[in-house]
Amino acid sequence: MGSCFGVIRQRSRLSSRNAPSNGNKRGGRNEPLKKDKPKWKSDYPMTEGQLRSKRDEFWDTAPAFDGRKEIWDALKAAAVAIECNDHQLAQAIVDGASITLPHGSLMECYDELGNRYQLPAYCLSPPVNLVSECNDHNASENAEPQEKKEKEFQLKVRLSTGKDLRLSVTMADSIRQLKKQLQIQEDIDTAHQRWFFSGKLLTDKTRLQDTKIQKDFVIQVIVSQPIVTS
Repeated sequence: MGSCFGVIRQRSRLSSRNAPSNGNKRGGRNEPLKKDKPKWKSDYPMTEGQLRSKRDEFWDTAPAFDGRKEIWDALKAAAVAIECNDHQLAQAIVDGASITLPHGSLMECYDELGNRYQLPAYCLSPPVNLVSECNDHNASENAEPQEKKEKEFQLKVRLSTGKDLRLSVTMADSIRQLKKQLQIQEDIDTAHQRWFFSGKLLTDKTRLQDTKIQKDFVIQVIVSQPIVTS
């Protein structure tokens, strides 16, 4: 980790020397990166491993939507530096990538072309109800009862084949679990299912509670046909 940050720090210093001054950046007002980290609370007690998985899922999917990949890479490096309390390195990375911060926060920023980037709070700081990994036993005791308390409801699913059906689910269920349930019910292999809600692809690790879905909404499932070779 130390050697990795050493390379990032060296590259950022070299980039910042050639970067335009703040007054020349697009996007209007540009504030220096604030040291204060956002405070937030998870919907359920979260372990460090769960937080890491949530962050990995965001960084894997974010570049696929808007913005430039090199800016997303710079934002990720800056977020890691912030997590390690290296504010100076984070600022150097932001300056080197010509990123503008209207409010001094990575939660809303712009590149030199005017593209907007938004980082969720969980990428910049842990939740206030983070559970230590060494307390894993207590974490399971705290988290599992909450999931068991979740009430089941009928989720409406619309297949690309034109068929509508309902699955018995809870808000704590992951898309991976729902894919397996659909496989059992409709004999559709999980590898041939792609779940979408509000136009966004839902990854296997996503839980229904993360999608903000209401109980009367519909999830779209694209069913791909397996390739048959002769």
